[in-house]
Amino acid sequence: MTGKRANILVSVDIEGVAGVFHVEQTRAGNGEYERARRWMTEEANAVIRGALAAGATGIKVNDSHGGFRNLLPDLLHPQARMVLGKPRVLGMMGGVDQEIDAVMLVGYHSRARGRGILAHTTNSFAFARVWLGGQEMGEAGLYGALAAEHGVPVIFGSGDDAFIEENQPLYPHAVFAETKKAYGANSGDSLTPQQSCVLLEERARQAVTSLLAQPASMPVLPLRGPLRCRLQVQSVALADLFSQLPILERSDNVTVEFDAPTAEYAVRVLNSLSAMSAMLR
Repeated sequence: MTGKRANILVSVDIEGVAGVFHVEQTRAGNGEYERARRWMTEEANAVIRGALAAGATGIKVNDSHGGFRNLLPDLLHPQARMVLGKPRVLGMMGGVDQEIDAVMLVGYHSRARGRGILAHTTNSFAFARVWLGGQEMGEAGLYGALAAEHGVPVIFGSGDDAFIEENQPLYPHAVFAETKKAYGANSGDSLTPQQSCVLLEERARQAVTSLLAQPASMPVLPLRGPLRCRLQVQSVALADLFSQLPILERSDNVTVEFDAPTAEYAVRVLNSLSAMSAMLR
């Protein structure tokens, strides 16, 4: 970070947004989704307001759910730019390579087989568990590792209590905001959308204030490659399919593995496998 500049990438998912509990709310084509995507946009705006109030000099918002076109552009804060649509090489971190000083994760969720609401990693149909460099990770861990390779720290995260419990050890210097408590995969205790936005704006302001006051207190520690990525998939048929790629080795009926020189490489392979899995749906 140069001087007092603070260009922020806000990566926004939907499963961790207050009031979102069921898969219907995350899939286009129904009224429940239309309501949830508005809440998603409002939570993004709350974080943007907090970041700008603390002195952020630029905001780029990455739509990071599903087809990456959920945010409502006409309702997004006018001082932000948007990263929309897929495919894109850096996925949920699209834009992190463009003079970004910090990442804020909004509406994120627990990893696959985690205890959180709507927990999954990248593709719930395809992936059961993912390990990178010997550590089990969800999307926040994988994409935070990718950001670190670009010298960018994660300074903020919002979602349910399970998401926070999983990721605080990865980002001990980040500010977290709990939008809801998980009772199960599709149940819990949530703030209202209005309450959540108040909390997110306050915590986002706190995160960017800390970044500007003490940038050295936000260490960036990239994982050291080469990294072994181990992927447990949801069915034997998926392992059969993924094993067609020569870079993958099959270690049991439902587990494939590959070596990645970087976290970015691993994420790009995982996203390619996710796309391949569509042929078995």
